[in-house]
Amino acid sequence: MRRLVLCLTSYISVAVMLACGQTSSMRIANKEEFPQYLYSEKEVEKVEAYIKQQYGEFEEVFHEIVSLDIHCDIAMVPPTDERPYYTLVTMGAGAYKMDIPKELKKWKLERAEYVIFLPKDWNIKSDKEEDYWPVRMLKDIARFPIYIGSWITLGHTVTMNEDSSPVASNTELNSCILLNSFGKDKQIVDALKLRLFGDEVNFWQVFPLYQEEVEFTFEHSTNELIELLKDVPMVVDINRKNYCK
Repeated sequence: MRRLVLCLTSYISVAVMLACGQTSSMRIANKEEFPQYLYSEKEVEKVEAYIKQQYGEFEEVFHEIVSLDIHCDIAMVPPTDERPYYTLVTMGAGAYKMDIPKELKKWKLERAEYVIFLPKDWNIKSDKEEDYWPVRMLKDIARFPIYIGSWITLGHTVTMNEDSSPVASNTELNSCILLNSFGKDKQIVDALKLRLFGDEVNFWQVFPLYQEEVEFTFEHSTNELIELLKDVPMVVDINRKNYCK
């Protein structure tokens, strides 16, 4: 499905202006404009069970205190000997049904949760931006379709700041691309899906990019970029090689 969807979908690059403080104040000021999209209690249980089945057991969750659109908690699957990295997975983004073009509806891309993999030595509970930005990225990606009334899916890229600045002061990464996610068996899983609402909830990996890698897709294609990155580890490396510089 991965290659087929990438052939069907066009490249999209968008800026997200959802810094934590700005996002909060914007939602409060326009509360009546954003209805809530929430999983039922039973659906939350199914999502949690599915994450444990596919990515590993977890006890800790980054709970969202204020939620005026979706309620986006983040499950934190800890490192193990077999999987020496953190796995962070959103829980709540899939309650919102994106407005997918009619010609793509057969692929059931309307709903998604988002996954990012972090090194085992990541300061996971720090609120410093150098450590917190992956959590912010997940939350921003989860809400992006709501605020623009559009959609994102496999192969789409998102630039996180309006001025294309890096996500934090300790890295030049500034964007991301949505890819198939890896299950706990370390194999790419074409369809991590859960049937809710009669639909399917996709689980896409959020993989950080450099600006030059995003720009590469303007003159080439998303498929070609993915080919360049095919041997890059899935775990975030803030100092990894820039493959388009």
